Amino acid sequence: MKTYEQTGVLTAKDLCMPTEKQLRKGVAVIECVQQIPCNPCVAVCPSHAISMKDINDTPHIDYDTCIGCGKCVAACPGLAIFMIKLLDEKALITIPYEFLPVPSVGDSVHAIDREGKNRGTAKVTKVKQSNNTTVVTIEVPKGLAMEIRHLKVNSHD
Repeated sequence: MKTYEQTGVLTAKDLCMPTEKQLRKGVAVIECVQQIPCNPCVAVCPSHAISMKDINDTPHIDYDTCIGCGKCVAACPGLAIFMIKLLDEKALITIPYEFLPVPSVGDSVHAIDREGKNRGTAKVTKVKQSNNTTVVTIEVPKGLAMEIRHLKVNSHD
């Protein structure tokens, strides 16, 4: 079996995943696997849900303590934290976005998975500027909640 170190692509097996109950309240999902000196997510978390053994460890999140504020999404310099909130048949995914053009609320965008593949269309529900990072929330089918990790603005050609 190939690992993300061989493929460059994380899978759910590489991560500590929240339960459906936790996803329904809305939580941060951390996809940081590199042991490098970095801890802005720990420093910015108001509920102390994110912790590290030391500055070189990977961050760990207590999903029960996470309040879903999203501050860690914008604070992460590696763009490795996402907010996920399950609704009935849809999911809201909040993504750090550092490209132009910046989408607008109501726009239809491409929902991109970890491999860079277009998995369908998503609707932009929120756009916010925080810590010099644009944070975009998109709505996707519930079944794609743990797969979609980026978006691509549709060209208007």
